[in-house]
Amino acid sequence: MPDQGAVVVISVKPSPVAAWFHHLLTKPVIELDGTEHVAKWGKQEIPVPPGDHRISVYFRYRGQADARLAEASTQFITGQTSRRVEITAGLGPLNGSGFRIGEPAVR
Repeated sequence: MPDQGAVVVISVKPSPVAAWFHHLLTKPVIELDGTEHVAKWGKQEIPVPPGDHRISVYFRYRGQADARLAEASTQFITGQTSRRVEITAGLGPLNGSGFRIGEPAVR
């Protein structure tokens, strides 16, 4: 981890009701400050410098390139002493439910 940055630890979770479907047929995407990160269902870490940040989470069906399904976004700020930001994004249970992003915990 860089001396003057933090790591965003984001946990992306499908609904337990449809988890099998999402694990087989979809891929989550994390967009952090305008840069897409193709993710996986579960935890991932992305380094960030100090400053204001915007994070969006959505999914695509495998093979799609541009879809932004069930998208949700939030913002957070990291300072010079921030080392870790923990975020949970959970997908709702119904077809058409969006992600719910918990309050980012900046440490």
